[in-house]
Amino acid sequence: MATSQGIRVGIVGCGYWGSKHVRVMQSLAQVGEVVLIDGRSDRTASLLRGMPGARTFEDLPSALPEVDAVVLATPPTTHAPLALAAIAAGKHVLVEKPMATTSADGRRLVEAATEAGVTLMVGHTFEHNAAVAKLRQLILQGDLGDLYNIDTARLNLGLYQSDVNVIFDLAPHDISIIINLLGSAPASVEAWAACHAHRRLEDMAYLRLSYPELNLTANIHVSWLDPCKVRRVTVVGSRKMAVYDDLAVDERIRVFDRGVTPPVDDQDLTQPPMAYRYGDITVPYLDFEEPLLVQDKHFIDCILTGGRPSTNGLNGLAVVEVLEALQISLRERRPVALDELRPEGSRPGPDPEESVSLIGSAL
Repeated sequence: MATSQGIRVGIVGCGYWGSKHVRVMQSLAQVGEVVLIDGRSDRTASLLRGMPGARTFEDLPSALPEVDAVVLATPPTTHAPLALAAIAAGKHVLVEKPMATTSADGRRLVEAATEAGVTLMVGHTFEHNAAVAKLRQLILQGDLGDLYNIDTARLNLGLYQSDVNVIFDLAPHDISIIINLLGSAPASVEAWAACHAHRRLEDMAYLRLSYPELNLTANIHVSWLDPCKVRRVTVVGSRKMAVYDDLAVDERIRVFDRGVTPPVDDQDLTQPPMAYRYGDITVPYLDFEEPLLVQDKHFIDCILTGGRPSTNGLNGLAVVEVLEALQISLRERRPVALDELRPEGSRPGPDPEESVSLIGSAL
């Protein structure tokens, strides 16, 4: 597989996000060569100015004999067929989100990688983000108290995609964050969305993820049609509240010592319905490192050690199941239980070894 000079990594799709993988992979000592794979010569030509002598290929089949691993940064509808081709050739795969566009394809990827004995990792970059890890730690330690709800917003003007709607484009980030924070996939989901500037693809959506066993609901707002760029996660607890704002570079996490206390005597109509508490706002220190660098290094380390990626195939499948259930909800205008998508006897959630311990210890 890998040469004595290091692992040969092919980047499939050298556009906006693929070019970032090229930069990061080039910086890793364990990577011996970065190979550019893209049918558009203008993209590879642009990258070659900074990496003269790099090898380029127009498609994945021609490049497979020359690489040990691939990173798929192509449109979502191409993820499953390209990943399956790479796995069949015995290559390790890091596939960008979402791993697939149907849960059936997601299961095929997990089964194929297991059978071939190769590493399958999904690019849920925010699960490698120090701010998300801190938020998860606050929940695990009980700092926020009993969780009431989670609300997320991922808004911007564009970028419109050509093959998937705003749910498949933006919501995977927040779905993976929520699953990571709570340690399990939701029991059911519901979606509301609309097409405005685009005639065919929904460009704004409101999504609800229900966790009845935790008595908790997570709400997601995504949009390609908003005047403000927003990247925010709010977690409301009985003791404190926390806000993760990815655009606030110096204060990504803010913890608010705020809340409400019900009255002792709710029959006394002369008293306010709630007592409000306003305390300090704290900003935890984050040892922040570029999440994409952390992610790609983890991928290479797993190849070398045979370790299991933190965002493995089951993790990717859990997100795809939620996305598919949301699409059904949107189409049929009803709540959709995730069990409806699963073959009888299959296990829910990203990874039972992690989800059970997290829910049991944290909530």
